[in-house]
Amino acid sequence: MIKPTVAATALYKSYGDLPVVQDVTFQVEKGHILALLGPSGCGKTTTLRLVAGFEILNSGSVAIDGALVAGGGLHVPPEKRRVGMVFQDYAIFPHMSVAQNVGFGLPRSAGQQQRVAKMLDFVGLDGLGERMPHELSGGQQQRVALARALAPEPSVLLLDEPFSNLDATLRAEVRHEVKDLLRRSATTAVFVTHDQEEALFIGDEIAVMNKGHLEQVGTAEEVFHHPQTRFVAEFVGQTDMLPGRALGQELETPLGRLPLDVPLPAGTAVDVAVRPDDIKLEEDAEGNARILSRQFQGIAYLYLVQLADGSIVRSWQSHRIDYAPDTIVQAMLRPGHTLNYFMDGRAIH
Repeated sequence: MIKPTVAATALYKSYGDLPVVQDVTFQVEKGHILALLGPSGCGKTTTLRLVAGFEILNSGSVAIDGALVAGGGLHVPPEKRRVGMVFQDYAIFPHMSVAQNVGFGLPRSAGQQQRVAKMLDFVGLDGLGERMPHELSGGQQQRVALARALAPEPSVLLLDEPFSNLDATLRAEVRHEVKDLLRRSATTAVFVTHDQEEALFIGDEIAVMNKGHLEQVGTAEEVFHHPQTRFVAEFVGQTDMLPGRALGQELETPLGRLPLDVPLPAGTAVDVAVRPDDIKLEEDAEGNARILSRQFQGIAYLYLVQLADGSIVRSWQSHRIDYAPDTIVQAMLRPGHTLNYFMDGRAIH
């Protein structure tokens, strides 16, 4: 049986009486990318630092390439874990050239310069080795940080919000480059981000964190289409919750009745997860909803709509469909797929 490159088991970390990471367990297979996704303060960066060895576990364990590096009283220092790290601010040494930065973590040997040259070529910076960091663009600095982290051939690369300092256009461009580089080098990686789109694009698997706990681990498709908790449904994608009331095999909602595969006692409160593309609108003076506001997004309008019962949902409509605020419309639920239902914050199966 092939062991995972990273195996984190029941990680627990607190600062004084404040728990920051609680019972976090995940694995990363060789050559795979795990996106650790969650809002600010959820514990994702602390989890990354526990894997790297920058923080000491209270309990739990971390194994890299099948070897225990933390847990049971053992704490292997970061420099002996064979991990590479790309920090949020890149942590490039401003007084060193590009080549010196890339070679910083390499042992002095006859092959050092060849390795540096190979890495610069690999990340598309061939011929820029003598430049100083301030002479590079933000995207180029990001690639220097990546080359330096990959140069010692780590077992796993850890990336902490590596694109957060880039503008939106450059951010999209660089994340494509980084994903391609990780794929071509068959690098195992753990990638921390608060950006759902980024996580869905980069991760082979996504681990969603909330308040120190792992809510769900799965592929992008699994997490998006089959969220296991209300938090995951609302955090991954623009999700609104419609109130529902169980009526045997059906669920009564402000937008009509829906089939209920799991029979529930009559009157049981259920939340229905709907996304903007699930809600269709038609102008109708006798309709069941009112346009509160609209946001033009180029290819579409995003409408904020208040239903007759007071519920508020969002709806994507073509840029050709232009409703002014206060327009009365008929809102219809047309998902074209099975919707997710939640009770007490957990998915109903």
